Amino acid sequence: MTRGPSPRARTLGQGSLLALLAFATTLAAPPAGAASVGAFAAPGSRVAPAVAPTHRLAGRIVRVIDGDTVRMVLADGSQRTIRLASIDAPETGGGQRPGQPYGQAARRELTRLVEGKTLTAVCHDVDPHRRDVCDLPLPEGVTANQVMAGAGLAWANRERRGAFLRDPAVAVAEDAARRQRRGLWADSDPVAPWRWRHVCWREGRCNGS
Repeated sequence: MTRGPSPRARTLGQGSLLALLAFATTLAAPPAGAASVGAFAAPGSRVAPAVAPTHRLAGRIVRVIDGDTVRMVLADGSQRTIRLASIDAPETGGGQRPGQPYGQAARRELTRLVEGKTLTAVCHDVDPHRRDVCDLPLPEGVTANQVMAGAGLAWANRERRGAFLRDPAVAVAEDAARRQRRGLWADSDPVAPWRWRHVCWREGRCNGS
């Protein structure tokens, strides 16, 4: 059985979003003496420079599938599934696959941020599941990817030693969430989603056994 969110868990309210936006303005030009983005990488991982986009998609977000995946309807009526780049949100589960703590909270927060909005996704790749892997910029000047990491509702995706971490600012946002114990970082021992998929879903060890 998975644990539910602790009482300290909370979604990003307007005040917290504005605070994160103020923080995000420092990402492009950190103050003198500030730590570099690479300083926030986990041991053994790498934080590559931001990856140039390969294509863009403009449309309306009609469904939030989970904390890092949305459905967009384009102007021609076609639909695309977008996997938010550089983050990995706690699994919501389904069927015989147990979800993680904060999985539903992450889905709700991403819903609040983007559902029903017309946005332009800045995409880097198409994954093996035919999902466009994209940053999702918001009108406030940050991406939904960065906000989710800064809220403590998604990890900076360091699976495969950081190969999927396309936006270094996501690692900076995650570090701020860790230090302030936001969201999933309020738990004493949160499990990375890529680790959960392997240990719980593949090996059936969902209770630390």
